[in-house]
Amino acid sequence: MNSFIIAAKFAWQALQKQKLRTVLTVLTISIGIAAVIMVFAAGDGLNGMVMGQLKSFGTDIIQLEVKVPSTKQSSSENSQGQALGITITTFKNKDVEALRKIKNISHIYGAVMGQELVTYLDVAKKVFLMGVGYEAPAVNNTGMALGREISKDEEESLSQVAVLGYKTWQDFFGDENPVGKMIKIGPKKFRVVGVMQERGAAFFMNLDEQIYIPVTTMQKRLLGTDYISFAVAKMRDASKSVSTKAEIEAVMREQHDIIDPDKDDFAVSTMDEAMTMLSTIIGSITILLVAIVCISLLVGGIGIMNIMYVSVAERTFEIGLRKALGATSRDILRQFLSEAVIITVAGGIVGIILGAIFAYVVTIIARNYGLAWVYHVSLSSIIMAFSFSAFVGLIFGIYPAKRAAKLDPITALRKTE
Repeated sequence: MNSFIIAAKFAWQALQKQKLRTVLTVLTISIGIAAVIMVFAAGDGLNGMVMGQLKSFGTDIIQLEVKVPSTKQSSSENSQGQALGITITTFKNKDVEALRKIKNISHIYGAVMGQELVTYLDVAKKVFLMGVGYEAPAVNNTGMALGREISKDEEESLSQVAVLGYKTWQDFFGDENPVGKMIKIGPKKFRVVGVMQERGAAFFMNLDEQIYIPVTTMQKRLLGTDYISFAVAKMRDASKSVSTKAEIEAVMREQHDIIDPDKDDFAVSTMDEAMTMLSTIIGSITILLVAIVCISLLVGGIGIMNIMYVSVAERTFEIGLRKALGATSRDILRQFLSEAVIITVAGGIVGIILGAIFAYVVTIIARNYGLAWVYHVSLSSIIMAFSFSAFVGLIFGIYPAKRAAKLDPITALRKTE
């Protein structure tokens, strides 16, 4: 133990003689460690935000959405197909009515999305539109700040009525009560019947910057279509989600004359499945980013090896003198390894502190944008980052240390300081 203490003292004295070089090497390692900590924290923050938002919708929710037949819901073929313009037109309002008859479904609504220029007096703005069924508020547990919700009669009669998101109300009307006022959505006039309570952002979309109109009105009067994009259902008993999902799939296949499940043009997801899938995706992205960031740690390790080689070359006479005075090759090896370890440990400590600070800054920025970001620096990320830095320091410090230990004292003493 005493020999290790002596080696550490010699290492510390040597590093102090080259302060600037030591600081720069420590900084190289600490940046890599900070990046690892920050990526893990960002992954945890994103995961916490997404899971929190999903839970806010309730675990008794089931969602149906269209998909490209013969593909999986989460596959690249499905997402790329729809992104490239494949439109699935088989999901209709009559399907929603058929699903409404399932015993464990208490409420359900179909929906379509779009964007239109909305004007009121001298204010004009592109607004995200949601065409929704009359049971949407009951499914989403939303309330009204002013006025009322869209009624069943208004949906069935294709009425040109609108419910404003909270921020949309403020953007167009300020503090003025908009209920009963007329706005133009595209070329058509709509009467405002209500304002939603403030809801905030969900999945990077501000729910307060939307306008809600009857789904049938959206289809027939604005889009000229007869299909919907997705439907959301609320269960009476969330513990029966598996059987309810199976019932929904059976009804949809009957409605669409589908015999082979592999050819489904729809996908059904329970909230538990959505949470598991999103958590897996976020975890995979985090691991990929960490793998990329670890390259910077390897670069730092190469920097340590380079510094150690230079140090050995500069201190050849010192090594020879120590050996002539009785120091063994093992003593020299310990000293140079101690230098590598001190640099990496110092870099690890600084990196952990910087990583935690950077992660907190990311949290503040995300919250300023209205995201319910969760600040969390996990112990596992600290252990992993610190262990990896120590491993890199030892691996890249061993070879230069061995080279120093093998120097012949007579040859080394021939060199002047």
